[in-house]
Amino acid sequence: MVDFPLLSVLTFLPAIGALLIIFGISGKQEDVDSNAKHLALFTSIFTLAFGLFAYSRFDAGVAGFQFVEQSDWFKPMGIEYHMGVDGISIYFILLSVILTPMCILASWNSISKRVREYMAAFLLLESLMIGTFCALDTVLFYVFFEAVLIPMFIIIGVWGGPRRVYSAYKFFLYTLLGSVLMLLALLAIYIGTGSTNMVELAETSLSGVFSFEMQLVLWLAFFASFAVKMPMWPVHTWLPDAHVEAPTAGSVILAGVLLKMGGYGFLRFSIPMLPEASEYFAPMVMWLSVVAIVYTSLVALVQEDMKKLIAYSSVAHMGYVTLGIFTMTTQGIEGGIFQMISHGIVSAALFLCVGVVYDRLHTRELSRYGGLVNNMPRYAVLFMIFMLASVGLPGTSGFVGEFLTLLGAFMVDTKIAVIACLGLVLGAAYMLVLYRRVVFGPQENKDAAKMPDLSPREIGILIPLAIGIIWLGVFPTAITDKIAPSVERLITNYENVLSNVDTQQSDVSGGQE
Repeated sequence: MVDFPLLSVLTFLPAIGALLIIFGISGKQEDVDSNAKHLALFTSIFTLAFGLFAYSRFDAGVAGFQFVEQSDWFKPMGIEYHMGVDGISIYFILLSVILTPMCILASWNSISKRVREYMAAFLLLESLMIGTFCALDTVLFYVFFEAVLIPMFIIIGVWGGPRRVYSAYKFFLYTLLGSVLMLLALLAIYIGTGSTNMVELAETSLSGVFSFEMQLVLWLAFFASFAVKMPMWPVHTWLPDAHVEAPTAGSVILAGVLLKMGGYGFLRFSIPMLPEASEYFAPMVMWLSVVAIVYTSLVALVQEDMKKLIAYSSVAHMGYVTLGIFTMTTQGIEGGIFQMISHGIVSAALFLCVGVVYDRLHTRELSRYGGLVNNMPRYAVLFMIFMLASVGLPGTSGFVGEFLTLLGAFMVDTKIAVIACLGLVLGAAYMLVLYRRVVFGPQENKDAAKMPDLSPREIGILIPLAIGIIWLGVFPTAITDKIAPSVERLITNYENVLSNVDTQQSDVSGGQE
């Protein structure tokens, strides 16, 4: 363990960098822009170093929270500044600190207006993402969870495409509406229990505090927030618009990290705090998941915009996540978590690949590309690795998450699992169509034929992602060993609460007889 507040340093270091960029840089505009880029990059690299240090000191055999920081925040109400990480949250923090410097590098030449504000917005976004995964107080979690919307709204609305304002408002209003219901649920829990401690609420559950009907209402309030954030069908329509209009780095961080906050919320709130309601609604979530997998895969098949196609594929992959989580099995939950981590890397890489060709040709239409294997062979090889990982080819990280998820689904409901398997076939279809048309199609566009291959900067961004995908595909225990104790603890508490409830109900019915 470490003696200094590691998680606070991790959380607030990027925010300090953002403040320095806004208020600490002056001079000519060219110098300001250059200094802002370099300061943002160095800050994100330092944050990455602290994240890797935290990961290296994390004890894989412990199921509880580590690096815990706890102090009074708002004493009259018992609200605390309470931070900590376990085997589930450590990987989402790692995902945040790895993708942020890549996003800054990806934006190095593509962002030319208001560079200082852009870099500051990304660093602030990084702070809020890390804070969301570290928070162990419901109020603190809500503050970070909601504040993430602000820099993302600005990034889409200021540096996005032609319909950026519409997409930014749609993204903001969809997610805010669900989160208002979540706030009401948190208030009800505080009134009922007098506690905002997420660890205590998760370990004791709320079954002994609220009636079953009230638990269902609270569960639906949480579901409204987390389902939109995932996003689940049918509240997914904001995502394709947001991805299409967002700058490349915005799409990377949106798909790579922000979508995972919904799944993380299910694991932190819905299942441990409301196990009875989770069991009641699990079949509904599983059916919604397979509808999302099949429907959005079919929609992806007919897309002509590369970003929109990958956006719909993200909805399908998030469907596997919710399917796995709500099987309530060890394999399913581990598969759902692994799928989130894998998708964070794969989707980020795919959006970066789209950004590479968009920076050269300034269009995302599939019909404008073709034959890139001739003039961009390095790009074709890396794009192939990311495409195959998205398909779920054995040997890539995409296979492990989908395999564990489907294994958990087969253990619970064979019909749902069989339908989910159809999504694998459709996923292979739309990704192979995308790759064939971009890389192997006829090279009718002369401008596409003149595009240069990957620059050293672009290779430096994409190679680590390709290595990570293959490494996790070959050695999945690098993740599963660390998440297993936390998942086992979650399932054990869940099953204990349900067994206690069943015992109480049988005692009551026996007494009545």
